[in-house]
Amino acid sequence: MGDLAALATRPDAWIALVTLIVMEVVLGIDNLVFVSILSNKLPEASRARARRIGISLALVLRLALLSGIAFIVGLTKPVLTLPFAVPSLADGHPMVDLTFSWRDLILLAGGLFLVWKATSEIHHTVDPDESGDMFDKTPGKAAALGFGSAIVQILALDIVFSIDSILTAVGMTEHLPIMMAAVIIAVGLMLVASGPLARFIHENPSVVMLALGFLLMIGATLIAEGFGVHVPKGYIYAAMAFSGGVEGLNMVSRRRRKAAKAAPSDERTLH
Repeated sequence: MGDLAALATRPDAWIALVTLIVMEVVLGIDNLVFVSILSNKLPEASRARARRIGISLALVLRLALLSGIAFIVGLTKPVLTLPFAVPSLADGHPMVDLTFSWRDLILLAGGLFLVWKATSEIHHTVDPDESGDMFDKTPGKAAALGFGSAIVQILALDIVFSIDSILTAVGMTEHLPIMMAAVIIAVGLMLVASGPLARFIHENPSVVMLALGFLLMIGATLIAEGFGVHVPKGYIYAAMAFSGGVEGLNMVSRRRRKAAKAAPSDERTLH
């Protein structure tokens, strides 16, 4: 308790906490989009429960990983080395060694899963008659995804995003209480935002394709990170923000066109 009281009086500790919360929220956007899309495939009565369980599991998982911080840091040590021939204009193919840590392998697996999931969801959205329309609101129609399957998939991605989140937190501060407080606050904000985001995506089908494109890009980024190619997150989120802004303008334009078409009919009704 004395250590916590001492931290609470230090301005640098508060700065680290605020910075970590912002970082955790930004890194959690990917997870939140995935949870929203997946939960929308469930029956309406189960969606909120699936989001609560999925995000709560993310919190439990991140706190558990924080308690084993030494183990998480150890995941960055190389565990697999593969020879790789690099094509070149010169004669022969020089060999280099590709080294992978457990973190790299987890990122690769998560990236491949996200690419597969986003691609399959895009296929189902474009060709809904083949496997059922994920946006069909017909009462009694079977859901495209089981509740247990949704929770398992959410948990699988929670593991990938949690490890990346914890390693980011370790690089920001050495104080475990600050990390835990930042994770709890950030996941709490995700829990609050999950409902409105999921409803917005469900009510605007065009946004779903954009969100699936985001997941595809995030999956490709995770694969690149797994191979040791660092992609600055700022570029990714700037692209997401720009695309979201363009889609927002399209939505405003569509609503105005609908209002303009409805106006003449309303005037005729009055006359």
